[in-house]
Amino acid sequence: MQIINFRTTFFSTLINIYPETEIQSFFNILIEFRLKLSRIEVALNSYYEINENDLTFLKKALIDLKTHIPIQYIVGETEFFGLTFKVNENVLIPRPETEELVNWIIEDTKLKTQNSKYQILDIGTGSGCIPISLAKNLPNTIVCAVDISPQALKTAKKNAQINNVHIHFIEKNILNTTRLPNTYDLIVSNPPYIRDLEKKQMQQNVLDNEPHLALFVKDQNPLLFYNKIAELAKAHLTKNGCLFFEINQYLGKETVDLLHTKGFKNIELRKDMFGADRMIKASINKQVKTTKH
Repeated sequence: MQIINFRTTFFSTLINIYPETEIQSFFNILIEFRLKLSRIEVALNSYYEINENDLTFLKKALIDLKTHIPIQYIVGETEFFGLTFKVNENVLIPRPETEELVNWIIEDTKLKTQNSKYQILDIGTGSGCIPISLAKNLPNTIVCAVDISPQALKTAKKNAQINNVHIHFIEKNILNTTRLPNTYDLIVSNPPYIRDLEKKQMQQNVLDNEPHLALFVKDQNPLLFYNKIAELAKAHLTKNGCLFFEINQYLGKETVDLLHTKGFKNIELRKDMFGADRMIKASINKQVKTTKH
């Protein structure tokens, strides 16, 4: 089959399911991924003959798209902060809002990391997109990452290798953790924060395909992870250490209040590119103990 014919089939199959611009984006991603042809090359070679193996892959991808499987899972990778990450059903697909959190951390931290080994911990790492992006962009950092899922950690380790960074990965259920393995200059987390009541607002492809373990919390205790991580951060951050969170846009005030009650200072709530409360920075100013002579 020629590309021009496959494109016609592709659009006619999906036109009642997705907007046309999204279908075009899917087509471009698949053709570049599988055939290594850019949009310009496709335009110049519209009668390019697709071989049997590639056509089998593309037809399977079309069926998957028809059943709302995310394009990132179909091709098995995505881009985050200019880096390539493998993704699958065991990890969340990284979001643009999380890129904003990473960018904030880098801007806030880069001067602090120039002359010393700066210790960073990411809790609930998933694909590893946060710690790997930080390790890639911040010199002199020692980066650790925790996740409850061995399958997610397997993917994260592969992503660290692909992006040529060293991350110390730990399998751990943070809710059952009483002590962290070290003290840290910075702790960051994008934990589960979507309440069950918010499921009806979500796209079906997310609900059907992405891991619920990494997404949802009970309506009765939506700040469960923030409470636990704040407690651990209070005990394991260095003097003037920082805590960064990605948060539920509907619970900005509640999350700020929680951090206040835990004794955190300099709490800053920021909006994302869509104008939603999305990320928080806080610091813990520990008192230096002095001994009387």
